[in-house]
Amino acid sequence: MSEHEARVEGHCDERFAAVRGAFEENFAERGELGAAVTVMVGGRTVVDLWGGWADAARTRAWERDTLVNVWSTSKGPVALCAHILADRGLLDLDAPVATYWPEFAAAGKEKVLVRHLLSHRAGLSGLREPHALEQLYDWELTVNRLAAMEPWWEPGSRSGYHALTYGFLVGEVVRRVSGLLPGAFLEREVTGPLGIDFTIGLPEKEYGRAAELVRPGVAADSEQAAIFSQLAPPARAALANPPVGATEANTPRWRAAEIPAANGHGTARAVAGLYGVLAGRGTYGGHRILSPAAAERVREGQGACRDLVLGAGFASETELGLGLWLSGANGSYGPNPRAYGHDGFGGSCGLADPDAGVSLGYVMNRMGPHIADDQRKMALVDAVHRAL
Repeated sequence: MSEHEARVEGHCDERFAAVRGAFEENFAERGELGAAVTVMVGGRTVVDLWGGWADAARTRAWERDTLVNVWSTSKGPVALCAHILADRGLLDLDAPVATYWPEFAAAGKEKVLVRHLLSHRAGLSGLREPHALEQLYDWELTVNRLAAMEPWWEPGSRSGYHALTYGFLVGEVVRRVSGLLPGAFLEREVTGPLGIDFTIGLPEKEYGRAAELVRPGVAADSEQAAIFSQLAPPARAALANPPVGATEANTPRWRAAEIPAANGHGTARAVAGLYGVLAGRGTYGGHRILSPAAAERVREGQGACRDLVLGAGFASETELGLGLWLSGANGSYGPNPRAYGHDGFGGSCGLADPDAGVSLGYVMNRMGPHIADDQRKMALVDAVHRAL
């Protein structure tokens, strides 16, 4: 395989040949470096493909078990942790967060509900005070600052993407209720029993399987900082306090930290499996993880609006369920407006369409410039639904 070729391996049912075609076109026409895609229908794997390179220098081929940081695609598994606790009667999504986390009631947040955390409506899109990357690696410091801060907007009134804070907010509630950080809870309750190759952070013993993230082709750091400086405060806090990207995500310190909203690592197969729990209405591989009612509740719409952080990046209003985005009018997860999922910064995606019994995982290492609806991901989603 020359440096200009990207051999695609794996299997693809004949019915879904268009998905293989779109995946190959991502390499030939859309600048893909290394990637994998897995599609499950009715719990059966119909597409499982990988190809390209695991590093920028093109010295390591992307293998069947290559892992990669999937950024905010991690938010789906974090939401799943909260829904498992709610399904067991241990967490009330309509209760004030302070019921479980008393310190959180500070600065007028005593009426913020757990559902507001899950739907990015808590008004805590980012910290008000400067928060360095080293401080982001400190769980206690970060959650204590979130508990003490005043919201940017009236909680419950609008959604505004909580890019990094989401995982600390939902994760601290999971910890207060279960005694475990979300990474450990997810392993104990889901990925361990189901044999799903996904972790929050990355154990050092797995570094050899990790793909190198490659920064998107965007403006230089100084230009990027200038762009962020023009954003409204809630958006600037969400996206640039602290600023993070491919360079940081390749470091041992990032991998060793617990940043549940952004540093989940897995294969496309693992992402399809985690979102497959929702596509299967709570069941995966013969194991029941959620009751059907609890699985359905994840996509309970919390009201469409122009997102206060990402608004300009979408053609229309968007709507969040309780932890995941609804496909809606944008068709982000296919033509069914009630399909749902989550994208990761730069391109990755996990989606579930329980009505069609479909789940998809797409992971890659050359990051595109967008937070959501990367053209490579959309080509794969469109191909899947054309094949159904």
